[in-house]
Amino acid sequence: MPGTRRRTAVAASAIVVFLGVPVASGGISIATAASSDPIISSGSLLASPRASDGSHIDSFSILDDRNIVLQVYSAAMDKNIEVKVQRPADASVARPTLYLLSGAGGGEDNATWDVKTSASEFFADKDVNVIQPVGGAWSYYTDWREPDPVLGVNKWKTFFIEELPPLIDGALGANGTNAIVGLSMSGTSVLQLPIAEPGLFKSAAAYSGCAQISDPIGWNLVNAVVAVGGGNSKNMYGPKDDPMWAANDPYLHADQLRGTNLFISSGSGIPGQWDTLDGPYALPGVGGLANQVTLGAGLEAAADYCSHNMQNRLDELGIPATYDFRPTGTHSWGYWQDELVASWPVLAKGLGLPF
Repeated sequence: MPGTRRRTAVAASAIVVFLGVPVASGGISIATAASSDPIISSGSLLASPRASDGSHIDSFSILDDRNIVLQVYSAAMDKNIEVKVQRPADASVARPTLYLLSGAGGGEDNATWDVKTSASEFFADKDVNVIQPVGGAWSYYTDWREPDPVLGVNKWKTFFIEELPPLIDGALGANGTNAIVGLSMSGTSVLQLPIAEPGLFKSAAAYSGCAQISDPIGWNLVNAVVAVGGGNSKNMYGPKDDPMWAANDPYLHADQLRGTNLFISSGSGIPGQWDTLDGPYALPGVGGLANQVTLGAGLEAAADYCSHNMQNRLDELGIPATYDFRPTGTHSWGYWQDELVASWPVLAKGLGLPF
């Protein structure tokens, strides 16, 4: 939960609104401009690493002097995952890595950081590898207990903590220091992942997410999001009362977030600065705005409830965190753009970068 703006827009249904360069299979296009980045200048990744389960980088394309697209084979899901990479301002030495996750659309639609915000410009002068995976729509970026007839096999926790990091570190020459950012759906995931693999992510920023997924309000929110994508949350963690929900609830396991630099934000759901007719972060037209200030308001209010409860829990445990609870704002991209900027000092601290 951000500081004061927001506007997500996914596609398919009303719920989507809030939640939230194909690569050639083999060819490599090499930027011609001179570069201090050894990958850009040579047209080759620094290494061809393999994860312990056989996951590897199947192919890649160099788009320009800062951007690369990887096709990463996930052994856990038995398919290639597209991974967008923005290289550091200065890549002449090993740099840290920021994983930037999308909302419910999984970056498979136009509701992405690149399309909806100025994230790429914000990171243009920063010495960090910015990683944006494409895929995992409606999955909560977790390991599902069963394949889903609509959403397929989801083993995203395995992908993010076992498969992808060693490939990124080896191929890009990253220094092994990581942080992670998520919004809406992935605002839950970015609190689960540091718990699943302590120390992997030095900082985590969760915007408009719900950590309390085994709570009735949180469970209903997760179930609704998965259903919008056509999935069945029983295939994720089982029926409502299955202990797997509690086992993956960041609120219940908040003690394991100790030592992680945390940023948590949300708005009240009351329309704010970015909830204006045909505004830069608004859904288009009168109908779009109405959707944003009704459904988007309800979603943000639920996230706000979860986030304040998470604050209370962390306070009880004596775990410090930075919070940004805005008095206004719906579940939308303008506010997430603001939160990315507001959370940078927390992220940079974990990454060992100036802010």
